[in-house]
Amino acid sequence: MENMNSTPMANRFTIGIFGKRNAGKSSLINAITGQNIAVTSEVAGTTTDPVYKAMELLPIGPVVFIDTAGIDDIGELGKLRVEKTYEVLRKCNLAIVVIDVESGTSNVEIEFIDQLNKRKIPCITVLNQCDKRMPSGEELEKLRKELRTPLVCASCRTGEGIDDIKKQIILNSNCEDEEISLVDGLINPGDIAVLVTPIDKAAPKGRLILPQQQTIRAIIDRDAMAVVTKENQLKDTLQYLSKVPAIVITDSQVFSKVSMDTPPEIPLTSFSILFARQKADLVEMVKGVKRIQSLSPGDKVLIVEGCTHHRQEDDIGKVKIPRWIRQIAGEDIIFQWASGAYYPKDLSEYALIVHCGGCMLNRREMQYRIETARHQGVYITNYGVLIAYVMGILSRALKPFPNASAILEQNGLM
Repeated sequence: MENMNSTPMANRFTIGIFGKRNAGKSSLINAITGQNIAVTSEVAGTTTDPVYKAMELLPIGPVVFIDTAGIDDIGELGKLRVEKTYEVLRKCNLAIVVIDVESGTSNVEIEFIDQLNKRKIPCITVLNQCDKRMPSGEELEKLRKELRTPLVCASCRTGEGIDDIKKQIILNSNCEDEEISLVDGLINPGDIAVLVTPIDKAAPKGRLILPQQQTIRAIIDRDAMAVVTKENQLKDTLQYLSKVPAIVITDSQVFSKVSMDTPPEIPLTSFSILFARQKADLVEMVKGVKRIQSLSPGDKVLIVEGCTHHRQEDDIGKVKIPRWIRQIAGEDIIFQWASGAYYPKDLSEYALIVHCGGCMLNRREMQYRIETARHQGVYITNYGVLIAYVMGILSRALKPFPNASAILEQNGLM
């Protein structure tokens, strides 16, 4: 579980470390972080599951390194480990490919780097164990041409080249598109934003849930003011304010009540919709919600959550969303669920995917999930968009976002 005072993994610049078995990947993550995070051994295949290590790397800021199993692993278990390694690519902002100087390069690394290029993931190659043998200038030039990546000679044992690797990470971190703020274009400095945060059985004891925490931080970063209230105190809160708020942002589950209690001239949306815009593709999610109207008996709907948690009695994903969809599409809709890092490769059996806001996933992972659905012709929507739709307030919830509102009109959902 993440410390509530630390930067969430989903908001960290993600660096995957890849290479063949025994190339020195685990030794490298230990050398970069200055800690013995990953187990190292002379035995090939010591790392089985991805190992995560968060740290601060200035001037980038919060980053997370992911140590992975060898991309040349063998056997049935080896194939599963390689699949998990490739899954890590979905969330990587940068990849480091480690090559043992004595073993040299092979088609395995070259094909892997080709995959990185296809996915537009910046890559650095580290030639490890150079304390044993330093390649000649001619060899290094040949490698650079062959791999077509920045190349660093290093030794995890002596520490040689580790600072050069960090410098290359910093240089190549600028290739990433910066994630927009949750409240970008919605509030200005000095504005008031009212956040409606129900405290029910699903709320974690003694703290706010992550989307609420992150939205408050985004508002403060904007030099605006966040006023937090419960849904049954919203009317009083709005009356007590001497200044009309720029926006009301609510938990989707109380959308209907909050809409009734918020004057029509005050913009209204939900935390989930903010995350759909920041991490996913709000326009695509709006297009996807229309699919509910044409669901037929026997159609399958996949409900996806980016985290894993204990299900409550009236759980949003397990109980409420299926109930709302059945109210529109009929009782014979089949529901299946996926959570955490798992996301099916083959989505073709599903008529619709309903995804959570994705606060625990980074933008790259959410973009992968949307693109996979789009490529396979499967509609995808978001918790907040769906809830606003079934409650008849989608037009109002999307009014702060002109592009998404235009899609409503084009698809007859106004």
